[in-house]
Amino acid sequence: MSTRLAPFARRVLSRRIPLGARSVQTVNIEADSTRLASQPGEPSQPFTVTLNENSFRGYRTETPGLDVSVTKENLIEWFQQMTLMRKMEQAAGALYQAKLIRGFCHLAVGQEAVSVGFHSSMEKDDKLITSYRCHPFAVLRGGTVKGVLAELLGRQDGMSHGKGGSMHIFTPTFFGGNGIVGAQVPLGAGIAFADKYMGKKTVTFALYGDGASNQGQVFESFNMAKLWNLPCVFVCENNKYGMGTSAERSSSNTEYYTRGDLIPGIQANGMDIIAVHQAVKHAREWALADKGPLLLEFVTYRYGGHSMSDPGTTYRTREEVQRMRSTQDPIKGLQKYIEEWGLASEEELKEIDKKAKQEVDAAVEEAKQSAEPQLKDLWTDIYYAGTEPATMRGREREEVHHY
Repeated sequence: MSTRLAPFARRVLSRRIPLGARSVQTVNIEADSTRLASQPGEPSQPFTVTLNENSFRGYRTETPGLDVSVTKENLIEWFQQMTLMRKMEQAAGALYQAKLIRGFCHLAVGQEAVSVGFHSSMEKDDKLITSYRCHPFAVLRGGTVKGVLAELLGRQDGMSHGKGGSMHIFTPTFFGGNGIVGAQVPLGAGIAFADKYMGKKTVTFALYGDGASNQGQVFESFNMAKLWNLPCVFVCENNKYGMGTSAERSSSNTEYYTRGDLIPGIQANGMDIIAVHQAVKHAREWALADKGPLLLEFVTYRYGGHSMSDPGTTYRTREEVQRMRSTQDPIKGLQKYIEEWGLASEEELKEIDKKAKQEVDAAVEEAKQSAEPQLKDLWTDIYYAGTEPATMRGREREEVHHY
């Protein structure tokens, strides 16, 4: 009996439920399938590349164009940024293993194309809010490597002065790596509402993972954003696993870009940074054209576990992880483009890698030398400056702080 049920179970867990006339074809997630369409010139001179024809899928909307204008400066900068982000995350992992980082530590190794590609298409005043796999976004949107690492270490030089950790890192345009699953999505809709109310021509990107996709508050946010025509792009970083549960086991419909009902959606390759750049550029233009919200799904992959306490191999095979590392790595994919298109040599890229490691190593040492928060720091950063009450009660009735 069990032998007859096994094939059925496999079909159930791997099914894709069609929605309307939507194709069941999956989006391409190769990291190096973009082709050169015109010859590069000077470093700042644009040239054209053509994405794989399956880089995007659309729901109730046209997909972004496959021809993308880039420059040598763009690609070299993206390589440098992705390399720096990975070195930072690897350093955080080493600090956690050395028991210098305590509590939770969620790393984004393997997903660098999403954060760097996102930033490349955003403007200075655009807003972004995400969940706890947030360290690269925090750096790119105005923070520093030292600020992130010091925060993880619980030191005063951290971006939140060592009092918040990675789930409480903010900049003027980055609204944190929120720890309550899915709770950042309604906050993102609220940020978009505020900017629209104030007449600002900006876009808010609210990111969440496939593990948060079934939260009721996510769908409530979709509904309100559509009713109010908000300039908000809801972004699912689909790395295939919500904690230790595969997307197929947790979601009856794993085509997350189709789950906004009347809100159009786009699914994109999250391993090719050029595809990410183009998708975010398209989504931003959509929102600024007063077309209302849009759903954007990036199919990506995390190499490590859900957090540092998760080995990441109890619910997937080591062979699967190794295959993704060796064949779909976003940094190696971009490196292949740069070398094949004659933009930089292997030696020059190795030098960029070396400098990124030196920068992160220096940031680690500076962060470790930073002082820990003092007792008086418990009473700061509770209220917005200038709005503090006269007193603040502590843990007990007799413990009162006077401002």
